Amino acid sequence: MKAVRIIALKKNRKRLLEHLQDSSLIHVRHTDECESGFERTDTSAQLQQFERNAALTAQALKILDGVAPEKKGLLSSFKGRREVEPEEIGKLAAQSVKVIGICNKICDLDKQAADYAAERIRLRTAMAQLEPWKDLDIPMNTPDTAHTAVFIGSFPKLVDNRILSETLAQEAPDLIFDYEIIYSSSAVSCAVIITPKRQKELADNALRTMGFSKPLNPTSRTPSVKSGRLKEKYDDMLDKIEKAKEQISTYAKYRELISDMQDYFILRSEKYKVIAELDQTNHVFILNGFIPEVDMNKLEEICTRAAPECVLEFEEAGDEAPVKLKNNAFAEPAESIVTMYSPPSHKDVDPTPVMAFFFYFFFGMMFSDAGYGVLMIIATTIALKVFRPDKKMRNNLKLFQYCGVSTVIWGLIFGSIFGDAPAVVYKLFTGNEITMQQLLPWPILDTQKDALTIMILSIGLGLVHVLVGMGCKFYVCLKEKDYAAAFFDTGLWMTMLVGFAILAAGIAVGQTLIYIGAGIAIASAAGLILTQGRGKKNIFARLIGGVASLYDITSYISDLLSYSRLLALGLTTGVMAQVFNMLSTLMGTNVFGIIFMIVIFLVGHAITIGLNALGSYVHTMRLQYVEMFSKFYEGGGKAFEPFSLKTKNFKIKNSNDD
Repeated sequence: MKAVRIIALKKNRKRLLEHLQDSSLIHVRHTDECESGFERTDTSAQLQQFERNAALTAQALKILDGVAPEKKGLLSSFKGRREVEPEEIGKLAAQSVKVIGICNKICDLDKQAADYAAERIRLRTAMAQLEPWKDLDIPMNTPDTAHTAVFIGSFPKLVDNRILSETLAQEAPDLIFDYEIIYSSSAVSCAVIITPKRQKELADNALRTMGFSKPLNPTSRTPSVKSGRLKEKYDDMLDKIEKAKEQISTYAKYRELISDMQDYFILRSEKYKVIAELDQTNHVFILNGFIPEVDMNKLEEICTRAAPECVLEFEEAGDEAPVKLKNNAFAEPAESIVTMYSPPSHKDVDPTPVMAFFFYFFFGMMFSDAGYGVLMIIATTIALKVFRPDKKMRNNLKLFQYCGVSTVIWGLIFGSIFGDAPAVVYKLFTGNEITMQQLLPWPILDTQKDALTIMILSIGLGLVHVLVGMGCKFYVCLKEKDYAAAFFDTGLWMTMLVGFAILAAGIAVGQTLIYIGAGIAIASAAGLILTQGRGKKNIFARLIGGVASLYDITSYISDLLSYSRLLALGLTTGVMAQVFNMLSTLMGTNVFGIIFMIVIFLVGHAITIGLNALGSYVHTMRLQYVEMFSKFYEGGGKAFEPFSLKTKNFKIKNSNDD
């Protein structure tokens, strides 16, 4: 990576920035201070406007997707962005006012629909409050007459005729009253009480003691009439909501234009972000950034073409430079696995090439069915050829394509082709028992019968994986000239693990390997005891620190046992497939049985593929992150993010934005 400084005439700024954005070559460098004699343009107002417009178009598209969703095929997510001619960008700029108006109308209609929906909730609440009063045949705010006082309200508990009459008689023995209980439940009881007007105060005090309260919103009509009117408004709000949605649907024809305009605003906002980083005078501007060393000549050609008088200055990037991964076609699809964890720092080695091999290898061992692998290869190949996806999706598809190849290989090793489907079908139609071992012309490892062998193989592969990770750490230490850490902290542990591996092999092979392995392990342990406490001054403290470091062997044993998941996942895939194969043959070979077999076979294996492909992906990624990366990889780097056409919906033809 190189740091680059572009000095050009201000009159060429627009053309040069467009070419740089189209080329996706340069990562613009953010600096807090402006160079002496230069100043920076405040683009915050324009930037906010473009970002606000982009957010408005995004909101309008979201509303359209909710009201009038676009009909898309099941595989449309694999399809790449639509290509447009460069001239289309200028046409979009001319239609920005029109599109903003359309988006505002869509958002206003959606707000109206939301307001109507909120009003329906309020009306529904009001109707629910009136429900206990539906049998009341007088208005809830009925006034007192010349000689009687009317109390209409509720008690916060169960009140029946006996409780009401006895309680009132107890609270006010002299009170003359009549009453009717309209509604009664354990939570609330509604009632009408009539007393002589001269005893109104006495009745009011007695009822208050019982927790009596008047309605918050008494109606001037009977509750049934009021509830009916509320119901009419409630239904009317629904009609208004539907009409608002119908109006929104009429704007669905502008969906593509709105999505293109969203990309236009994104492009403009990205450009103004860069303009804000330029050091400028009345006639000259300076752009600072980073560029991969291999792209320096391309940048010179672009700058010469767009701004002939410009000057380019290159220098070493230093530690603040971003990181751009560059790998061959085999490893590139696995870059997303690395960046998902963290981009490498300048101290790290790029783990992608090594990690890619182990990712494909372990995924195939876990998924471990040749039939499923063939389906993965076919599906990803078709998607790559037919849909022509963008780079990110293309790499994801290639990742699973390579995983599919590995799955086929391991499926053939384990003798699994849609489980034991060939053997099951053979038995169903011939009545003769046969095994996959008898069907296949090569020796296989049965995940059930040879579980111990596969377990040993899994641990052995795990040891290789861990040693490779430690080897990367060894290389990093050598590169940083930290030779003590390389040989003592990493090298001795590597030789100790190798020694234990040879010792374990000797148990099965012979005494010679046992002696060799034990000798290597003991020598490595002695070296660790003598070197791991080297940072301490006291010799006894050094020895104690060295002895204590041997406890780390438990961590390595734990790491190696984690690779038993290679067996576990492979066993799960095979057993699930065999169970569905067995279920599919339960109905025999009649017509109904054949139909039943096909349905169960397809559904069962679809479930097996879905569950075990996800499990294999997650657990393979875990082995990379936890068991391998922890040995040498720090991460924390800043990803290379070029000034480019960061669009969502279209890409400009002949641009480098992929």
